[in-house]
Amino acid sequence: MGTTQLETVPEPKYWHLKTVLSEALDQDFAVGEVLPNERELAARFGVARATLRQALEQLELEGRLQRRRGVGTTVAPPRVGVDVGSAQHSWPGEDTDGWEPVDAAEAVPSAAARRLLGTAADQPVHVVRRTRVTQGQPVAAELLYVPAASVPGLSAIDAPAGPARARAVLRELQRLALDGQDRSVELGSARADDAKELDRLPGAPVLLVTTRYFTVAGTAAVSVATYRADTCRLTFGDSGDVQITHDDRVAS
Repeated sequence: MGTTQLETVPEPKYWHLKTVLSEALDQDFAVGEVLPNERELAARFGVARATLRQALEQLELEGRLQRRRGVGTTVAPPRVGVDVGSAQHSWPGEDTDGWEPVDAAEAVPSAAARRLLGTAADQPVHVVRRTRVTQGQPVAAELLYVPAASVPGLSAIDAPAGPARARAVLRELQRLALDGQDRSVELGSARADDAKELDRLPGAPVLLVTTRYFTVAGTAAVSVATYRADTCRLTFGDSGDVQITHDDRVAS
C-alpha cells in the first residue's frame, strides 16, 4: 500500500480512504490475507484511527473485508451465489433446498415470529435450526417455527433430539398441502448465536430473509434465515423471486 494526501479532498476523509484501500486490496492483497493492524494503517495513510475505522467498516459492509475472531481483518473472497427464491411452492426441507438440519426443540418463539404465526404469547412451537454452507463457507443460519397443529403426527419417541428430530418435523410439515408463501428481506445485525454460527462478530451486518408458509387454514410455519451480508448479493428477477448471485468481482 502507498500513501496519499487527504487534506485537500472535498469528500469525507474516510470515504476517500475507503476508495484508496479498495484499490490496494485489488492490487496488493490476496483473498484471506490479513491486513496490517489499525495503528500501522493509520500511520501509513496519515489519518486518525477513527477515520480508518470508518473506512474499514464501510469496506466490511461492502463485502471487501472480513473481521475474524483471533485472526484480525482479512480480505474477503468474492460473494457466493445462493438462491433463496426460486422454489416458490415447496416446503422447507426439500432435497434441493441447500439447508442442513442441526436440531429441533420446543420453545416460545420471538415476538416477531409470534405475530406472523398468530400464536399466543406463552404458546411453545417446534423450533428447527438449520444451516447453509456454500463452497465450504457458512453463509446462513435459519430458525424455522412450526406450531404443533401443523405437525400433529410428530412423535417425540421416534426422534427425540438433534438432526433426526429436525428432519422429523420437516417431514411431517411436508405432508401438508402448501397453498403459498410470502417473503421479505431486510438488513439487520447478527445476534450472538447467529454470529457464532456464521463465524462473524456480534452486531455484524446480516440479511434477514423472513418467509411465511401458508395452507388453506392459514400460516403453517415461519422461517427466519440470517444471511451474511458480506458474502451475499441480492437481485430481484422479473418473476419477483429473490436470488443471491455470484459477485462479478474477480479476487486478486
